[in-house]
Amino acid sequence: MKASMTRIAATIAAQDGRVLRPAAPAPDSPLTVQGLTVSYGEKPAVFSVDATFPANAMTAIIGPNGAGKSTLLKAALGVIPRLSGEVSIFGTPVEQARDRIAYVPQRASVDWDFPTTVIDVVQMGLYRKVGLIGRLSGKMVAQAQTCLDRVGMTDFANRQIGQLSGGQQQRVFLARALAQDADLYLLDEPFAGVDAATERAIIDVLKLLKSQGKAVVAVHHDLSTVRDYFDHVFLINVRRIAEGSVETAFTPENLSATYGGRLGTTHMAELVGATS
Repeated sequence: MKASMTRIAATIAAQDGRVLRPAAPAPDSPLTVQGLTVSYGEKPAVFSVDATFPANAMTAIIGPNGAGKSTLLKAALGVIPRLSGEVSIFGTPVEQARDRIAYVPQRASVDWDFPTTVIDVVQMGLYRKVGLIGRLSGKMVAQAQTCLDRVGMTDFANRQIGQLSGGQQQRVFLARALAQDADLYLLDEPFAGVDAATERAIIDVLKLLKSQGKAVVAVHHDLSTVRDYFDHVFLINVRRIAEGSVETAFTPENLSATYGGRLGTTHMAELVGATS
């Protein structure tokens, strides 16, 4: 199976005509991706992507449905296998730096019928410090409670997670990420299916993390909020289209190259007005 996957990667690279010679990852970049390719069968979902995500910033990964946004994030983490490519966290291979990462998955990928309470979920973020069979100290239990308070969910600590609304569930998983006290926060569609109050609460927490020197990278769909929420953008449609600060990379030209005709004329006009 591995040999077959290697042949697929070699075929793709040959068709592209490029020889990839990754440079050394930037030691100050929270997340560096070099030559990353992921394939479902013989069709690449992400092809030969290079990306350098900045420190002390909030980055949006944007692109149309099926562009490989979530795949890029999950492959970087090792949640799904990659055909090729290297991933580094602050200049260190991702496999050796997982303790510096906190991940918030798509809400739809979580089994919300699992019999556990809100506070139990948040405390899961602390298990890397004590192990799965270790016992949390009183200080750690208090830390988990503080994280719940930061997302406005203190009153729901003993509620079953399946009894929460979509927005409340998302807040709980953000609280679990906060409990990990990471340097890099990766979020897969954190605002999908949440109410306006929850979206505001989440963005306030993420901006606070940035002010504390943390890096935030989020898969994001709502182009109308990119300029308000983020400092940096990475545009993808299977391949890397563009990346940079919102001021320089979030342009009508790059959006057109990323989305093609999928953006309506009215929507594009609004974005042109926002970026002009």
